[in-house]
Amino acid sequence: MKVLIAEDEAGVARAIKVFLERNKINADVVEDGESALSYLEYAEYDVAVLDIMMPKVDGVTVVKKVREKNMDIPILLLTAKSGIDDRVNGLTAGADDYLIKPFDMNELLARIKALSRRGKSFSPDILDINGTKLNLNSFELSRGEAVEKLNNKEFQLMELFMKYPKQVFSADHIMERIWTESDAEIDVLWTYMGFIRKKLKKIGATVEIKTVRGAGYSLEEI
Repeated sequence: MKVLIAEDEAGVARAIKVFLERNKINADVVEDGESALSYLEYAEYDVAVLDIMMPKVDGVTVVKKVREKNMDIPILLLTAKSGIDDRVNGLTAGADDYLIKPFDMNELLARIKALSRRGKSFSPDILDINGTKLNLNSFELSRGEAVEKLNNKEFQLMELFMKYPKQVFSADHIMERIWTESDAEIDVLWTYMGFIRKKLKKIGATVEIKTVRGAGYSLEEI
């Protein structure tokens, strides 16, 4: 999952980013509404978290402009306790939910996950392809009694592949989605592909990640 955080309080933004990434969610951070609009227009996100009171363009205006462009991304607004009018205006403009500051990080995580499922069919906590399973809560890859714990990037890669089996993802798409705000080179992707392939082999997986020459990578059943 990939989330955009638009928050001008640097400490709050960093705390959210660190917490989300500990929970295997990639997060980009911007500090004003103008940058948020630019990021939302040119990058792909599952959820946007917008502070209402931001420099340049406020959060409610960002919501309005996003909806005017027919962008269907789920949006969560962060708002001060006293900002009742702002919350009403934000929801009227097209926001999906709001959270009052100060908030509990676990509640923020739960709301982000709920919004990411909006409009989609039920998403289980365990992805299962012919007996090879990925637990989205424990971040474990397993088959039968064999279990391998995945680190942050390994988990994000496997989640992407197991949610969309047989779909070919280019290296550029994967780098943009998994290694956000990073100057990582393509060889880091090759390295992590090697890690995942070893763990799949170790558990006797029923799937494998294949390299599609000239196109990218795809998860296929063995």
